[in-house]
Amino acid sequence: MTKLRVGVIGCGRISVMHFGSIINIDGLELVACCDIKPERAEKVAKDLNINAYTDYVEMFEKENLDAVHICLPHYIHTDVAKVAFGYGIHVLSEKPMDVSYEKAESAVNMAKEKGVLYGIIFQCRYNNSARLVKNAVASGKLGKVLSASSTLTWSRSDEYYSNSDWKGTWDKEGGGVIIDQAIHSIDLTNWIIDSPVKAVSVSMANRGHDIVEVEDSADGLIIYENGAKYGFYCMNNYATDEPIEIKLQCEKGRVVFGYDDAYIYYNDGTIEEAHQDENIDKGMGGMTYWGFQHIRQIEQFYKAVRGEEPLEISGEEALKTHKLIMMLYDDGKMRP
Repeated sequence: MTKLRVGVIGCGRISVMHFGSIINIDGLELVACCDIKPERAEKVAKDLNINAYTDYVEMFEKENLDAVHICLPHYIHTDVAKVAFGYGIHVLSEKPMDVSYEKAESAVNMAKEKGVLYGIIFQCRYNNSARLVKNAVASGKLGKVLSASSTLTWSRSDEYYSNSDWKGTWDKEGGGVIIDQAIHSIDLTNWIIDSPVKAVSVSMANRGHDIVEVEDSADGLIIYENGAKYGFYCMNNYATDEPIEIKLQCEKGRVVFGYDDAYIYYNDGTIEEAHQDENIDKGMGGMTYWGFQHIRQIEQFYKAVRGEEPLEISGEEALKTHKLIMMLYDDGKMRP
């Protein structure tokens, strides 16, 4: 098997999940990394014995990449992806797609035009818990989803925002707790319900942070064309990161699940459950709340690159959640 040449742009916090996955997947060769902070790129390059760049265009010109991973601030995700598409390079980008729907949609269209794959990271879809619930709904075992709820209570201090030059900003992050933290639980629920959104109603506010203007608290109701109603609550003023909880009430049973565990209680008295793998690799140095499924999604992306199977979380698929996130902000009316 010819090894695919891979690079990573952005050597910040989330990049460890990408570097760790790439070097542990057969058939991939990690050849380069890029960051505008030279010391950060050089440290990664030295640790992994790869080439370091501060200019991603130079990296594209010199490294003959098959694929690149984008781990950058939200507002430049699609700008960089489009440059990569122009070089015929497949792209796997961290969420969210961008800070606007129009930019995200234009990137999807360009990837199609150039004939390259465009994947978006929503690694929580690969949790055993999420897979069990998705399959139970999609197969009809649970019947129609009547209603859903999700709760996120996490901790993000003012220091968390002050340590970043883009977090907590409308123009660069695109929002706060919804687009950064709750996006995964919203994505999971939206993916499982799998119906176009009919209407949203959202309240959001900054209730506990002095140094940012984006929302740190939000709640709302999402109504789907199939009749399902989904209520969510999220805030990052808690003292710790509590486990995510998502509930579904369905025609044939009810569900309670999070990132680690899922329990399905069918109306006939039977119970199904799923749990996180005991031997899952936690050695990449990432944050616990990121989960540990980046490697599963990255493996799937490269199977698609090799033509072995269709890309599961493509740009087109991710646009469904991105459109919903933008609808929530439009209704919440906090964005300048």
